[in-house]
Amino acid sequence: MSDPTVRAAYSTLHSLYIEVCGHLDVLAPADTTFARTHLSPGPVLDLGCGPGHFTKFLTDAGIPATGIDMVPEFIAHARSTYPGIPYEVGSLRSLSAPTASVPAILAWFSLIHLPPAELPEVLAEFHRVLTPDGRLVLGFFESTTTEPFPHKVTTAYRWSPDDLVETLHNAGFTELARLHHPGAGDVRGYLALAVGKSST
Repeated sequence: MSDPTVRAAYSTLHSLYIEVCGHLDVLAPADTTFARTHLSPGPVLDLGCGPGHFTKFLTDAGIPATGIDMVPEFIAHARSTYPGIPYEVGSLRSLSAPTASVPAILAWFSLIHLPPAELPEVLAEFHRVLTPDGRLVLGFFESTTTEPFPHKVTTAYRWSPDDLVETLHNAGFTELARLHHPGAGDVRGYLALAVGKSST
């Protein structure tokens, strides 16, 4: 899925998305604890930050964070709602941060619209900017097989945990911890992963 297609889809639905998904109350305590544990002490790049609420959580938890998203409407909302926190319009595929300069990255469901063949390129960019001991926390929809599904905004992908871990390993990351949220009824199962930049 191309960036312009995804950007246009979220721009069109930005008001509804912010209303439904863009506030601190939607963050599960287990997820925020997981992120705080593995991203501390920061600073953190919250890549694909959407309306900025997870960036706000990290900042309130004492972990300096910058939110980056390619949807201008999300960044405008974040800047007005959470003043004093840095938010920038930008692409996950090409980060402005220097090589080996970022201690931690959060990519919370911000990679779900990438076809599996395109994920390694983005992970390589994350690997480039992370410090040698850098951490990455990701959120993904989970399935027994890696496959596309009709997300309400635009086509997304759910991943087999084994496929995702292998892709991360091939990109130079080592799994540190995982957190499963099994699906039930209309609620999709999802997986949080914490990985570290490998030394080799």
